[in-house]
Amino acid sequence: MGEHFFTFILTTCQRGAEAALKREIMRRYPTLHPAYSRPGFVTFKAAGAQVTPHFRLESVFARAWSFSLGRLLGETAELRAVEAWEKTAAWPIRWVHVWSPDLLPPGGYDYEPKLSDEALGVHRLLMAHCPRPGQLALAASNPQAEARAGDWILDCVVVREDEWYLGVHVAGELPSRYPGGLLPLELPADAVSRAYLKMQEALLWSGFPVRPGGRWLEIGCAPGGSAQALLDKGQMVIGVDPAQVDARVMAHPNFTHIRRRISRVPRRLFAKVRWLSADMNVAPNYTLEVVESIVLNQYVSIRGMILMLKLLEWADAENLDQYLERIRAWGFNKIKARQLQYNRQEICVAALQQPFRRKPLPARLRRWRKLHRGGHLSTEGMPTPPSEGGAQGGIDPSQAQ
Repeated sequence: MGEHFFTFILTTCQRGAEAALKREIMRRYPTLHPAYSRPGFVTFKAAGAQVTPHFRLESVFARAWSFSLGRLLGETAELRAVEAWEKTAAWPIRWVHVWSPDLLPPGGYDYEPKLSDEALGVHRLLMAHCPRPGQLALAASNPQAEARAGDWILDCVVVREDEWYLGVHVAGELPSRYPGGLLPLELPADAVSRAYLKMQEALLWSGFPVRPGGRWLEIGCAPGGSAQALLDKGQMVIGVDPAQVDARVMAHPNFTHIRRRISRVPRRLFAKVRWLSADMNVAPNYTLEVVESIVLNQYVSIRGMILMLKLLEWADAENLDQYLERIRAWGFNKIKARQLQYNRQEICVAALQQPFRRKPLPARLRRWRKLHRGGHLSTEGMPTPPSEGGAQGGIDPSQAQ
């Protein structure tokens, strides 16, 4: 394949996030300017320069992107399918991705982003008209199969029934290996809430090295959907929330509910926690203040975090770089952000310390543990471990479950 240059980039995003996406791309890539757009679909033109196949778009709000080859002009679906293969003849296409922009914002009217029946039908049509079927991957006939990283993909965005846009891209990070960045996840019948899907997607996208037995602190856990997803993966979860948690989650042996506001929970209780998630219906700065009070505490050593930052207004997206810099200042050197397909008006931030450096326990807590475990003193009547401020104390049993 010879060198090709592109003038347009096509993207799809959450319905309603178009303006945030345009501002983000113009801020990060001054030569890219918004062109044609529809709800959930935005194209960008490279002004004064062309884009090479080595270009990779980094964006929080672009769920999927592709080098645009323009609109398919055939009068019938069959003619458009033939045209798609003619326009991509120069590329070693291994996979075919077809998807449509979201019909509604995620979670509204029970709508969840996924491949539409129309997109599945167009995928079958493109496969049937492929002039070089032997060039495709063996699993390419499955519209939801995961593409192999490094393979070229034919992209077809069905904006409307008779309006298809064609593109190509190289599979890279996990979302780019699925049509439209839509992971084929399903909400289990016994799931407590759709937060189950958010956590499931966040774990897959983050690529965190989470193994069975990992210890998590979840802030804002009620009613328990996110914790349920962690528990299903063999994790141990401490959930903090003054609201009630679903009985199905409460009954799990690896779940502990502290029914208090996080500000009233002694941080030393999280000494064994290595992973943190937070999903609170508050402004991003408040969420970051709460998390900061935990990760910088002398008793706590957090290896990785999954944070859902609510955009109470779309204008909050303008401060995203500041939010990420604040997290980086805490010692997390691997940070990425994305508006997940199951996010609403929010973004997910995954932050990791690599390599992980566990904090040494404070000297007073080491002395207390030595006395408590050494067998030389009776533990009867022993005070609780020292708190952050040096005072004795613990959790009111009536407030911890």
